[in-house]
Amino acid sequence: MKALAPLTLLLAFALLTCSAAQAKETETFVIVHGATAGGWEWKSTGNFLLEDGHTVYRATLTGLGEKIHLASPEIDLETHISDVVNLILFEDLHDVVLSGHSYGGMVITGVIDRIPERIKHVIYFDAAVPEDGQSIYDLFGGPRENSNVVDGMLQVPWVTADSKPPHSAPQSIKTFTTPVSYNNPAALALPVSYVAFVPADQSAEERAKKDKSWQNAASRGWTIRTFPGHHVAQQEDPRGIANLMANCIKDVNTPAGQN
Repeated sequence: MKALAPLTLLLAFALLTCSAAQAKETETFVIVHGATAGGWEWKSTGNFLLEDGHTVYRATLTGLGEKIHLASPEIDLETHISDVVNLILFEDLHDVVLSGHSYGGMVITGVIDRIPERIKHVIYFDAAVPEDGQSIYDLFGGPRENSNVVDGMLQVPWVTADSKPPHSAPQSIKTFTTPVSYNNPAALALPVSYVAFVPADQSAEERAKKDKSWQNAASRGWTIRTFPGHHVAQQEDPRGIANLMANCIKDVNTPAGQN
């Protein structure tokens, strides 16, 4: 009987390990990139989430990234919203943790307004947080100075003819001038995290005073977080962002009037 003791202990350890693995919660993440970029920009973060056992979809919006061959000045925000809505519907995803970076905030706002029943949690990463009926130009007061627009497409000055993929791509101006709908009561009730990327030489407090998206998020009772880094912090610290995405799921909205 004594000879069986080590085997019994080994089996018990294996069962405990198996139970612990089964107990670990996994999530379904859908990630939406920012203007002129593509799903490629979130590859490293996505890979870390995959390593942690999660399911990950990195959407690429029409006309950008590997879909650059579909670029057209007729593409608008509604096209990009449909890209993500259809990804979720055709992959039959439920309880989605939906995140958007930068311009991607406009896209995910439209997505949750259309299919809130498919969404578990929403994360805005240094992203646009519009009001109902606003375009991103409405939110930020128009295009940036020295914006170069050719044939209805915003150009990317740092990409040249000899640039090798992956790289940014021109984007239709209509995506920046189309208003978004955000009035579905079920969408308004979803738990949301707003994450501001704050470089070391910036003050979070000063940023909060000037950033309309931050202010909109705070006024809605969303959880406000900061993460050290520049506007593409997901490329500077992809592991940190992956960890943060998993942690954000615990965030709950503050009831109106209590924030």
